Amino acid sequence: MLFGSSVLVMSCVTTWDHRSPFECARVFNAGGARLVLCGKNWEGLESLYAALTSVADPSKTFTPKLVLLDLSDISCVEDVAKEVLDCYGCVDILINNASVKVKGPAHKISLELDKKIMDANYFGPITFTKVLLPNMISRRTGQIVLVNNIQAKFGIPFRTAYAASKHAVMGFFDCLRAEVEEYDVVVSTVSPTFIRSYQAYPEQRNWGSSICKFFCRKLTYGVHPVEVAEEVMRTVRRKKQEVFMANPVPKAAVFIRTFFPELFFAVVACGVKEKLSVPEEG
Repeated sequence: MLFGSSVLVMSCVTTWDHRSPFECARVFNAGGARLVLCGKNWEGLESLYAALTSVADPSKTFTPKLVLLDLSDISCVEDVAKEVLDCYGCVDILINNASVKVKGPAHKISLELDKKIMDANYFGPITFTKVLLPNMISRRTGQIVLVNNIQAKFGIPFRTAYAASKHAVMGFFDCLRAEVEEYDVVVSTVSPTFIRSYQAYPEQRNWGSSICKFFCRKLTYGVHPVEVAEEVMRTVRRKKQEVFMANPVPKAAVFIRTFFPELFFAVVACGVKEKLSVPEEG
């Protein structure tokens, strides 16, 4: 078994249109980890449990533990983390793999919704981490993995709250990585672009020759959930610090944003103007 009886806690989005957490659970369960699956939808957790146990080899795997967890409820996050520690005594690997998205013009997104997104995508993961971290430090072992997004590298229009939360959580884990290195605790980040469902591909439109349209289409051409799960597995096994999963266009966009910001902002702004000039259906 790859992970022996290591205790692995994973926060999940437990609806079937979010396949990456399911695939991550599948590969780690098959690898022999003691899974603690956390999510706020009990029916989704049970479906995930049934899917895992139906294909598991009882001689090589452990029965997953299911725990209700709403990442936007900070007191709930603290209670769940303490419950896991009381149950298992330690956590070897923590995978923060859940987030909440919202899309819309900044002036139409309420401050209340901004706070909700920040609680779920930033304060939730760091609270979970803060509760489990002292145990890892005292044992001088452990790994914390953040499955993040390309929007931690640069913002995309109409996703202000989501991008802000992703920037914030990436900043936290970048700082934490340096702080805990002396205790042999590994902090890893895996940042794919858009994660698509099994059969879903970007909507085919008449993109024309616009550079911005080509750029945006490449950004939304997502990574397959199985690829993400396998990369998370490799990241844990090899103790990688940072992985950026993207095709060449998003990688070039990160480069341009860093070294030629005026060009990057001009291209993105052009896309916003084109979007606003075309009436949306419905």
